[in-house]
Amino acid sequence: MKQILTLAALSMTVLSAQAEVVEIRWSGEGRFEHQATVAPAKFVELCGKLPAGMRVSWGFEAGAPLDFNIHYHAGKKVVFDTRLKAVANSSDTLLSKLEQDYCWMWTNESTLATTLSVDLHRN
Repeated sequence: MKQILTLAALSMTVLSAQAEVVEIRWSGEGRFEHQATVAPAKFVELCGKLPAGMRVSWGFEAGAPLDFNIHYHAGKKVVFDTRLKAVANSSDTLLSKLEQDYCWMWTNESTLATTLSVDLHRN
C-alpha cells in the first residue's frame, strides 16, 4: 500500500510540473485574464485564433524574470511578433497581420517556480 501511495504522489508531482497550454476564451467584454505558476524549465502558453487586423492590448506581471514571446505557426515555421528575454513584466499592443492562431508564451529558465498574471484585451 505504501508503494502505491508513493507512486500516486510521484505521478501527481510530475503532472503538476508539466507545461501549460491554455485556449484563450474571450469574455463578453473582449477580455481574457489568466493566472498561473510557471514551473522551473517549463512554459505557459495562451493561444487563440485572431482575425487579420485585430488589435489586442496585452500585459503581464511575473514573480521573477521569464522569457516571453508572441508567435504563430506558418507551416513548420514559427513567426515571432514579439520576443523578450528575462523580463518580469511588460505590456504592448499586438496587431494581427493574418488570420492565425496567435500564442503568448512565457518560459521559466530558472530553477524556481514563479507566478504569472496576464491580461489580454481585444480592441
